[in-house]
Amino acid sequence: MAVKGVILDLDGVICTTDEYHYHAWKKIADEEGIYFDKEINERCRGVSRMASLEVILERAERSYSDDEKAKLAERKNNYYKESLKELTPDAIFPGVKEHMEEMRRRNIKLAVGSASKNTPTILEQIGLGDYFDAVADGNAVTKSKPDPEVFLVAAQRLGLKPEECLVVEDAVAGVEAALNGNMKAMAVGSAANDQRAPLRAKDLASISVDKILAA
Repeated sequence: MAVKGVILDLDGVICTTDEYHYHAWKKIADEEGIYFDKEINERCRGVSRMASLEVILERAERSYSDDEKAKLAERKNNYYKESLKELTPDAIFPGVKEHMEEMRRRNIKLAVGSASKNTPTILEQIGLGDYFDAVADGNAVTKSKPDPEVFLVAAQRLGLKPEECLVVEDAVAGVEAALNGNMKAMAVGSAANDQRAPLRAKDLASISVDKILAA
């Protein structure tokens, strides 16, 4: 079935706030005396805030109550949101906006599908607040990738069937979520070696729009 809509993960596909996330989680881990590094952080990419916290707490020397976890997650988010004030349109990856504009000229609908509850803030900061036909984010879903919920919500908001959509993801959990939702998948960045995705590339802009839409 022809691609009628493209759903893009935000962080790692359109722009990157990975370092902001990492430093916020690292600060929380250091405050709690928990070991955390960039290798562990890879497991936090593409999943929800609470799922990320569970990854970090695997190395904690004590157990945390649900209330304590909620407070830790909120504290991390406050650190992260403060750092987002530094974000500008320069954070958009080279060529990505041009690719999206070409898709729009071809009447392809565009959506963001992201686990982040800060998606609206990030889009505003990088100048894409009103750019997409639909946004599905952590404010609209309860299930974390690889559950396909966020992408199914995005497709629904685009008015399209799942099989009419292609998802661009940089996390293995996101690629799996797209496939679980009966959508086409393009894997970029750190997920570019995921053989399950029919399209794989260093980044979105390194494949022509023709090839993307022919997936």
